[in-house]
Amino acid sequence: MESGSILDFIDNKTILVTGATGFLAKIFVEKILRVQPNVKKLYLLVRATDAKSAMQRFNTEAVAKDLFKTLKEKYGTNLQSFLSEKVTPIAGDITYENLGIKDSNLIQEMWKSVDVVVNVAATTNFDERYDIALALNTFGARNVYNFAAKCVKIKLLLHVSTAYVSGETPGLILESPYRLGDALNGVDGLDINVEKKIIEEKLKELSADETSTDKSITLAMKDLGIERANKFGWPNTYVFTKALGEMILGHLKGDMPLVILRPTIILSTYKEPFPGWIEGIRTIDSLAVGYGKGRLACFLGDPESTIDVIPADMVANAMIATMAAHANQPGETIYHVGSSVSNPLKYKGIQKSGYNYFSKNPWINKDGTPVIVSEVKVLSSMDSFRRYFNLRYLLPLQGLQVVNSALCHAFSGTYSDLKRKINFVLRVVELYKPYLFSKSFYDDMNTEKLRQVVKENEVEANIFYFDPKTIDWEDYFLHTHLPGAVKHVFK
Repeated sequence: MESGSILDFIDNKTILVTGATGFLAKIFVEKILRVQPNVKKLYLLVRATDAKSAMQRFNTEAVAKDLFKTLKEKYGTNLQSFLSEKVTPIAGDITYENLGIKDSNLIQEMWKSVDVVVNVAATTNFDERYDIALALNTFGARNVYNFAAKCVKIKLLLHVSTAYVSGETPGLILESPYRLGDALNGVDGLDINVEKKIIEEKLKELSADETSTDKSITLAMKDLGIERANKFGWPNTYVFTKALGEMILGHLKGDMPLVILRPTIILSTYKEPFPGWIEGIRTIDSLAVGYGKGRLACFLGDPESTIDVIPADMVANAMIATMAAHANQPGETIYHVGSSVSNPLKYKGIQKSGYNYFSKNPWINKDGTPVIVSEVKVLSSMDSFRRYFNLRYLLPLQGLQVVNSALCHAFSGTYSDLKRKINFVLRVVELYKPYLFSKSFYDDMNTEKLRQVVKENEVEANIFYFDPKTIDWEDYFLHTHLPGAVKHVFK
């Protein structure tokens, strides 16, 4: 690990970023453009049909967002000129060879000029179709590696994974790699190519069934993903396919300098480009704002369990720091970027912050009336959740079923609607259970060493901050994260 200047490293470099319109990738791109305008080129891979639509997506989903307001203030009317010089959005898709880039001249140009490849493209849906998740999170990682390996100036491949590739393993999770074929539960037979064949056979079987619909095929592929993940010890399709992606990269890496960065639950920005920017619904935000809107009768989760969260700008800063630290250094390094070891946050802290915030800043309904929140009922185990759910929902559903039968199915629509909603809630609870009752702590020794290296340069330590020990969680949730979530996500 080197201790050279991060800003000097980025200077005059060409960087390829996949998944470039995603939440984290945009923060990463904005930060580089803001702090190092002398970066040579950012190639941004965007899922689009052509270069024009790729540019349109970048402008609409990135530049037009509040996230870029600091850059807009800095450059004013010259912003588009600056971006056109530094940024090249590219239509592509990591599920294809050569990342789905159709322009052969552009491919050759990139192979000659790219210094760093940053792979952020992924589907983060816990309940994704297995065929989609495997194509993106697993074989997509392989396609990105193959492209990076053809870049003659390549200095580093940075792959963004997730800390939750460890599944529900309790205790201290080390920053160590997963090897090809190693199942979390020790079950033999984990083979990525076999998984691909199972998907192909299942799709063939579903297509041959005349009763299949798009909806039933999607549900069957989702169920298959959960089934295969559970077979080998992972709780959901997302973390299973991300773990397989890590395995492929570790297997292929050769002399390629490889960093695998594993963030925990990513929240709104802590400081930059301004506090509280967030996009999309994070796990705990849907719970918190549902509570603020008066739609949540209870919280599910162990109040004493540690929930590992980290602000998005700290993740982006860690990404940039790893690029400078590991450039041209063959080998694989894993980084956990989280807080459960350095500055643990208990689940009850989030519950308390939600109550305090929405008591002082009540949600205003469409009719202008404020929602008065009360301290929420906490179901601290799955057993207590099942008892509560049975009494409040399943027994009334059974009663409605009896009445519906007695009245010649007069309430069939109501019964079906309620049953569908109940099944949806049960499925969601099952998916999120590992994170609400987590017993895992993510060792960040490598990340701490990197922090110490960055701190050797006092100026850059303030620019590329990623130390969770500096965060006062109660203050962050009350004055930064929850106001940000309300403003930017739940307007």
